[in-house]
Amino acid sequence: MKDFLAYLSEKKVFIVYLTVTAAFFIVSFLLYDLPLGAVIYPCICAVIIGVLFALPAYFRHRAKVKRLDTCINTGILELSELPEAVSETEEKYRKVIETLLEREAKAREKAGGDYASMIDYYTMWVHQIKTPISSMRLKLQNEDTPLARWLRLDLSRIEGYVEMVLAYLRLDSPSTDYVIKECDLDGIVRAGVKKFSGEFINRGLSLEYEPLNTKILTDEKWLQFVFEQVLSNALKYTKEGGISVYVEDNRLCVKDTGIGINAADLPRVFERGYTGRLGREDKRASGIGLYLCKRICDALGHEISIESSEGSGTVVKIGLERKTFEFE
Repeated sequence: MKDFLAYLSEKKVFIVYLTVTAAFFIVSFLLYDLPLGAVIYPCICAVIIGVLFALPAYFRHRAKVKRLDTCINTGILELSELPEAVSETEEKYRKVIETLLEREAKAREKAGGDYASMIDYYTMWVHQIKTPISSMRLKLQNEDTPLARWLRLDLSRIEGYVEMVLAYLRLDSPSTDYVIKECDLDGIVRAGVKKFSGEFINRGLSLEYEPLNTKILTDEKWLQFVFEQVLSNALKYTKEGGISVYVEDNRLCVKDTGIGINAADLPRVFERGYTGRLGREDKRASGIGLYLCKRICDALGHEISIESSEGSGTVVKIGLERKTFEFE
């Protein structure tokens, strides 16, 4: 019924014209005192004939609208999916759509090329920047002074930021592949702990970690990146006390005794670039690390959540079960 009323609304000018014309003839017959039936009968016949012609046109219109609705709802917009043009106006609209699709295709192709060039550039940059980092690390490895230890920690953080750049760029790359297989969770945790072991020692922070003896179906490289980001954040905002790594309710938990997160900021910690009040006070905060963790966990099918209160530390929980299984 709604479609029919919409169709009548489109034809309202023509309907008004016919109604006015019929009224004009009826009034004319009345003024000349002619039999009213002489005009009413032809009008009724004209209406019946009009309906017989209008019904097929309405059904064609309804089929066309449904086809357009399908294109809108599915998001598939191709010329072959559009209804055939039956008028000059529709043909011109079709030409406009064709032009827009061609421009979109060219823009998408250009954007893809620009994105690939950017990935290539930053990949080259990462390999180049790793050379002086490795050189500095070699020069510092035989020194055991407080300054040398802190410089090695700074180099480790620089390497982490470099890897963050690559992860950020590769998230939306069509070449990003996830190798889902059974992995040893202890191997992932130990690699991350070893990477930051110097910082634990230099800052006098404790680490509570017992073998987890847990297997997990995931992409080892990407999940390790997530764990290292979480551990890096925990270290960054923990001045004293320590960090605990454990499994609870089939979730990998990283708990710290740091400054915590304000309750008003907690719902937005996974947003890109959001640092919150405490983050703004700490100039090192970028608002990218947790955003990357959320994006990667979503891609891997793992849930990630945070429980925290200001001044009482933070617990980051990563679900060990995958929500979805996608094989290509």
